[in-house]
Amino acid sequence: MMYLNDGHIRKLGIDWPTLVGIIESAVATVDRGDYAQPIKPYLRFREPVNRIIAMPAFVGGEVDLCGIKWIASYPRNWRKGLPRAHNTIVLNETDTGRPLAYLHSNLLNGLRTAAVSGVLVRAYLARRPEVPLRIGIIGWGPIGRLHLEMLAALVGERIERISLYDIKGIDPETVPQPLRAITTIRQDWRTVYRESNIFATCTVSEARYIDEAPASGTLLLNVSLRDYKPGSVKGIRAIIVDDWQEVCREGTDIEELHLQRGLLAENTRTIADVLLRNALADYEASEPVFFSPMGLAVFDISVAAYYWREAVRAGIGVPLPSE
Repeated sequence: MMYLNDGHIRKLGIDWPTLVGIIESAVATVDRGDYAQPIKPYLRFREPVNRIIAMPAFVGGEVDLCGIKWIASYPRNWRKGLPRAHNTIVLNETDTGRPLAYLHSNLLNGLRTAAVSGVLVRAYLARRPEVPLRIGIIGWGPIGRLHLEMLAALVGERIERISLYDIKGIDPETVPQPLRAITTIRQDWRTVYRESNIFATCTVSEARYIDEAPASGTLLLNVSLRDYKPGSVKGIRAIIVDDWQEVCREGTDIEELHLQRGLLAENTRTIADVLLRNALADYEASEPVFFSPMGLAVFDISVAAYYWREAVRAGIGVPLPSE
């Protein structure tokens, strides 16, 4: 059994086109039905804002592994100088159940999250090949930073302007040096929201605050899931989810749209519809696109499997004794 951590993942490297391709391949595998993924349970105790989530899955196809992600999410950890999330993944051999790898890596969680967003970014821009990009990111923690890295790697030559905002402020030195000349740190979220055509919420907000409709044609990457008041997105037709059953619960913006505005599963499209059935062609390019993914275990297992196999090939990691 192999042990891998953030240092091992960084040593193996981050290739965003490859990671996005892994997610796209997993989407196709799931669409073929070669997977298993029960609804993930949330463990809560004492402080309801905290949660630990169990995410088991089997992924067939080229991945052909099963496993479980066990991730603790404590939104107020920043007050203690600790990361919000603590992420672990165990990979098992499909035929025998033998444990193959134990990965203790918050970085993996962020890589998966940003790579899933990258899938929608590529599909969205395929219909807008000439549009200059104005990137807006709210929340400058690890997830926000990885989203900017992903966008720079995938579509950097098309980025015209970057706007950032974080309620705790942003040190300009934390912006990647090659992007600083086109980056502005704003003093409020509204300015970022209004001047962006790719807008990502990467916050740990405990209350919804976005209360106005987006600009025409904007791609909204609803990464943190609980930022939009229902009235702000009620008129959007192009609502994309990863899995309706997963995302329409736990107080997400999608659940609020369901409860307050009558949104139903048939009113949404899935990431598989976008990738495999060209669903975005059903909407005018001027229409906003609202992508709200809960995060699926099949994607985490697929990304972890990639890094485990790369580690085995490169001789990186710590072997753990079986006894």
